[in-house]
Amino acid sequence: MTSKNDLYYDVVIVGAGNAALCAAIASCESGAKVLVLEKGPKNKRGGNSFFTDGAIRFAFNGLEDLREVIPKITDEEAAKIHMPPYTVEQYHTDLMKATGNKSESELAEHLVTKSYETIKWMHENKVDFDLIYDNQSFVKDGINHFWGGLPVKTWNRGVGLIEQLNNRAEELGIDVWYESPAVKINKDGNEISSIVVKKKEKEVIVQTKSVVLACGSFEANKKLRAEKLGEIWNNAIVRGTEFNTGDGLSMAFEIGAQPFGEWNGCHSIGTDANAPIVGDFTKPGDIFKKHSYPLGIMINKEGNRFVDEGADFRNFTYAKYGREVLKQPGHIAYQIYDSQVRPMLRDEYDKEEATCYKAESIEELVAQLDVNREQFLQTIEAYNNAVQKGDYKPAEKDNKGTEGITPPKSNWALKIEKGPFYAFPVTCGITFCFGGLKANKKGEVLNNNDEPINGLYAAGEMIGGIFYGNYPGGSGLMSGAVFGRTAGTSAGRYVKAQLNLN
Repeated sequence: MTSKNDLYYDVVIVGAGNAALCAAIASCESGAKVLVLEKGPKNKRGGNSFFTDGAIRFAFNGLEDLREVIPKITDEEAAKIHMPPYTVEQYHTDLMKATGNKSESELAEHLVTKSYETIKWMHENKVDFDLIYDNQSFVKDGINHFWGGLPVKTWNRGVGLIEQLNNRAEELGIDVWYESPAVKINKDGNEISSIVVKKKEKEVIVQTKSVVLACGSFEANKKLRAEKLGEIWNNAIVRGTEFNTGDGLSMAFEIGAQPFGEWNGCHSIGTDANAPIVGDFTKPGDIFKKHSYPLGIMINKEGNRFVDEGADFRNFTYAKYGREVLKQPGHIAYQIYDSQVRPMLRDEYDKEEATCYKAESIEELVAQLDVNREQFLQTIEAYNNAVQKGDYKPAEKDNKGTEGITPPKSNWALKIEKGPFYAFPVTCGITFCFGGLKANKKGEVLNNNDEPINGLYAAGEMIGGIFYGNYPGGSGLMSGAVFGRTAGTSAGRYVKAQLNLN
């Protein structure tokens, strides 16, 4: 698919993260001439994907499925792995449970049923994967027991994912323009005709038959965040890229796209209270998060607990507990652990960036914290007295909970009694917003009559209606890849059909 016009591309991809690059590669595979537009400079490319830990959730039938995409797993290594299958049905159940059964059925089904084949496709396109030994398994009798349906991550986290996707795009001859935000999409009737790009302070019109919007949501736009989520969200740290300011959404709405999904909801987590206010590209990866709270308790500045830390595996609670921290006085909480569980905490607690208070006694610990000290000590005592007997099994929901306190702790309840003791202050970090565009399972963006806008597609965080209130960990990257590949493929086929008509 070619044109004599130097500023013609069959498909233009807006954004340069996981979803966008998957779309670009898929479009290129269909024979399209593809342009990728990145708002940021080259050293800040990759969107939110750059900052992820790389965990990616997909359905699989067992270890052999994983070995197809991680061929470096040896027979000797495999013999020391207990890997429960994670079926399409389980994935779908987990997604619907997390979203309160609100996830749009067509989109949910497409995500889960296309997840494994998309992972295989990524592997074929030279994206490498690893098992997540440190945070998703526990060793018992020399065997690594994996849990939670999330055993795989991209090589070298999000940094490696973006590096490998860009390498593949370069191999395929896909053009990428940096510091080149898209500012307007033009239509001829109900068909995309061109896109206006701000390139080196000049506006350039790129003729195209198809645009794939994959440039994230609006979490880095303080005005929109306050308007859609509430002013309290101005106190949240932006965990990822500073460039996700809702530009793609605005351009789509200008040409008749329909908004969809939970516009007052978002993905947010507990992150280090001293994390940077926007993602720092010199410190990539998800290094500031604090996700071992199921092994301890969380206490606010008034000295009270406020969530059931053991309600479920962290994979199914972390994306909603950030906003619970945001609601606390000063938008701060303290995660409390003792020496029994300290060796079991995730590796982010050992990084030099982690803010930590340590003391040999609870009394010495609380003296270091900005909390109501008397109530803090009473909360610890009440919690310890409420802990019930039972076997402590961190690799499964062990029902070792509390009795007689509110909120309860449903699983993994151990008394906080053996020094030294530790406190990690956390605040809320926003990842992305759940509101987006209405699209179908082909990635086609729909207008207010639920009809496709010919040539306009969306992927990743741009699509609304998949996540509501919460999400199963690792589903964001998977959704980006699935719908990126889908949108790119659809865009390529659309352009080919248009050229054949002409």
